[in-house]
Amino acid sequence: MLAFGVSISGAAQKNLDWPAYNGGVNGDHYSPLKQIDRGNVHRMRVAWQFDTGEKGQLQTNPLIVGRTLYGYTPTEKIIALDAATGQLKWKFDPRIQGTQPGRGFGYWTDGDQSLLFAGIMNFLYCLDPQTGKLVASFGENGRVDLRKGLGRDFETQSVVLTSPGVVYKDLIIVGGRNPETHPAPPGYIRAYDVHTGQQRWVFHTIPLPREPGYETWPKDAWKTAGAANNWAGMSLDAEHGILYAPTGSAVMDFYGGDRVGDDLYANCILALDAETGKLLWHFQGVHHDIWDRDFPSPPALFTVERDGKPVQALAQTTKQGYLYLFNRITGEPLSPIHEHPYPASTVPGETTSPTQPLPDLPPYSERQKLTEDMLTTRTPEAHAWAVKTFRDLRSGGQFYPMTVGQQTVVFPGFDGGAEWGGPAIDPVAKVLFVNENEMAWLGGLIPRETSGGMGEQVYSDQCALCHGVDRAGSPPTFPSLVGIDKRLTGEKIAETIQRGTGRMPSFPNITGDHLQALLEYLRSDAASSTKKELASLTDQSSQTANAAGATVYASRCAICHGDHREGIPPSFPMLIGVGSRMSEPQIADLIRHGKGRMPPMPNLQGGELQALLEFLGVHAGGAVEPETAAPKLESQDRYNFTGYKKFLDPDGYPAIAPPWGTLNAIDLKSGRILWKIPFGEYPDLALQGLKNTGSENYGGPVVTAGGLLFIGATVYDRKFHAFDSRTGKLLWEYQLPFAGMATPATYMVDGRQYVVTVATGGRDPKSPVGGAYVAFALPQ
Repeated sequence: MLAFGVSISGAAQKNLDWPAYNGGVNGDHYSPLKQIDRGNVHRMRVAWQFDTGEKGQLQTNPLIVGRTLYGYTPTEKIIALDAATGQLKWKFDPRIQGTQPGRGFGYWTDGDQSLLFAGIMNFLYCLDPQTGKLVASFGENGRVDLRKGLGRDFETQSVVLTSPGVVYKDLIIVGGRNPETHPAPPGYIRAYDVHTGQQRWVFHTIPLPREPGYETWPKDAWKTAGAANNWAGMSLDAEHGILYAPTGSAVMDFYGGDRVGDDLYANCILALDAETGKLLWHFQGVHHDIWDRDFPSPPALFTVERDGKPVQALAQTTKQGYLYLFNRITGEPLSPIHEHPYPASTVPGETTSPTQPLPDLPPYSERQKLTEDMLTTRTPEAHAWAVKTFRDLRSGGQFYPMTVGQQTVVFPGFDGGAEWGGPAIDPVAKVLFVNENEMAWLGGLIPRETSGGMGEQVYSDQCALCHGVDRAGSPPTFPSLVGIDKRLTGEKIAETIQRGTGRMPSFPNITGDHLQALLEYLRSDAASSTKKELASLTDQSSQTANAAGATVYASRCAICHGDHREGIPPSFPMLIGVGSRMSEPQIADLIRHGKGRMPPMPNLQGGELQALLEFLGVHAGGAVEPETAAPKLESQDRYNFTGYKKFLDPDGYPAIAPPWGTLNAIDLKSGRILWKIPFGEYPDLALQGLKNTGSENYGGPVVTAGGLLFIGATVYDRKFHAFDSRTGKLLWEYQLPFAGMATPATYMVDGRQYVVTVATGGRDPKSPVGGAYVAFALPQ
């Protein structure tokens, strides 16, 4: 049972809660409050502000019940504030280091007793919401370890509860965030008794033998396959007892040679009986996903008229920029969905699906394939660079398979389209509002390193997916690890590996010799990252040759391939580890004759050539054996992802033309886009006169009966906004102390309406980072 917390005194409404994640279990981000409206929102001021005293990413949609607001701090302590004043009531410290975002809470009540459920790392906690004390009768002394019960050694598993569970009757139902590389646990959906913490049911998102969907995987895949997890949260039709759970991709995200088939129930909308976990219907949005096209947010539930009759419906936004609409009871599409053919993968061992489903509704991300005419014109120099670079890329639009040896454009990018903030729906106007990113990303594959030392192999299997094979990352989302030992101690690096932080999951499977080898590898120069390369330093003569080779490299090669051989893929390939990929004759021939954009160097020969080859780690006798063979760390992939790379110009701005982020209103009756506006801007560019470019944005909107759309989300300008929901006109804005990358909440206490958001920052390296809650209201 949920406390909806509405109390009426005469005709005047005095209190209205925000009692569930995104406002209600139906996921519509809607509030019937209208004290603040189009006519007076310009008068809205800061009512109170609470500083957590911590710095880090907050993505919390606060929960408000009665006079209490519940939230997280950046280190995942739980706080209870007076919702009218922001004064601290209590703080719960779990005494474990929280490093992951906590997006919300679950709340249960029967009118006499109440329980607050919170995810902190791999634990589901149950607290007394009045005192902040653990409810010892739940699970093991007030918590359940979500790593347990998955059929594998729980101490080596990584499961983190970032999005809150859904409460239905006496059940708390949860998913979890899992790693995106092997080894990863299966992303099972589980229901626990709210009083005891005992598991009541489980739905296997990677089916067991004799379960439907088992045939869409290789035989016995359930024993080793991972993810297909519900990390984004869920919605609930409480009246019909139906749970709606969107799932993500199977691991590893970008190569599926070990999981040939459609891989049910990855990338699905699942409709489950909330009482039993029985599958009622499903829809798979991507067959055999190799593009990281998870369903990114809970679906939003609403009612719409079809053929003169009300239909109980569901809306699901996507990273691809398409909107799916279903009859949520039957699973029947409300707009036709057709399978479209797409090219097959050319990567050995990969078998892509010949078709993928798309709805007939027009996408809210209108640019679905990056072409040369869409490149930046911010400056002539940036345009020239973008055109030159783009001509070395592969750009085939949606579901265009990546390949080995060349970068492929993913557009909309890995962060959407729509993201985890999800949409808002005005149930009266039948309009859906969604913010989306328009950012091109790059990706590719390389053969998995099997001949290197232990540390190199661990890095290749576990870390390169996000931080890149060159360790350069894609800051600030995926930090560079080059020189990480100069910024963090070995102990801090090991702790981060074990616990995770931000978007990085924990890796409890990396222990002992594997952990020490990885730390040693991270301490090594990124330009000499393998023990094969270090082998040339074993005696004085090779040290001399290495110095001579470094001089040749600096004068002949570094201008294109970088001082540390990291390159700028795809235009200038990385040369780290080139000696393990090509033979001495091949490399020597390439130097003499050139290739593509690389000019020939026929005058580079004799001692200079040999010194350069030795500097590059190329040996006439073949590859030098590593000092220690690397034991297998459960990787099953023949290819690794080259790393997440945004397509940015040399000044760090998107290499495509604006808009780089938009806010959209979609008519749910017709599917027509009612309005679209650029959303966000870069302050530096705005000062130069380039305004309203749109920008990356994270966190969703809230829509109210007052005709307003409230949203923070924009990364660079740190603004919190109020828009007219009918037209998209900006009516009010406020610059937060830190960017507000979360979904706000609105509520009423003692007859006064408040709008509250977190302010945290963390995605823009030029902007401040903190951890605060800021509440707004009309002046009293």
